[in-house]
Amino acid sequence: MILMEDIVREGHPSLRKVAEEVTFPIDANEKKLCTDLLEYLINSQNDDVCERYGLRPGIGLAAPQVNVSKRIFALHIEEEGKKPLSFVAINPKIVSHSVEKTYLTSGEGCLSVDRDVDGFVPRYARITVKAFNPDGIEFKMRLKGLPAIAFQHELDHLNGIMFYDHIDASAPYKNIPDATPFERD
Repeated sequence: MILMEDIVREGHPSLRKVAEEVTFPIDANEKKLCTDLLEYLINSQNDDVCERYGLRPGIGLAAPQVNVSKRIFALHIEEEGKKPLSFVAINPKIVSHSVEKTYLTSGEGCLSVDRDVDGFVPRYARITVKAFNPDGIEFKMRLKGLPAIAFQHELDHLNGIMFYDHIDASAPYKNIPDATPFERD
């Protein structure tokens, strides 16, 4: 089970490296990593488990955040009135995106960042993505809203980019052209 102490924090070199492509079939360690990443997210959204193990809630976690430089991340998002979205993405790519942008009005956070970072992070409002599941089967999906934002945040981790790299330091709350703000419940 991944705990907070297993998650590397900003300044750690693995967060700034471009992660390596994964070859299939994946080995036992990679399979366990996939399971562990998703399990952390599910556990972190359960108040009792969070309290018992001192977890911070998260909706996405990438392999570089646990010091493994591989192109793997997990998302687990439960939104009111919507079907839960829960998957592991291996070698993920954005194959198309909208011109329209979006951003979380509350700003983004990260399990690897132990401080609040003020500012809007511009993201594509809608994306079409491709990735492989742990069994090596390719999947394609269209995402919008919070799932699209989270996918882009985790994909950035695989490219050595932190969310705050997108914030304009001189004007963190400046208007983002062609953007529709996204309010998180």
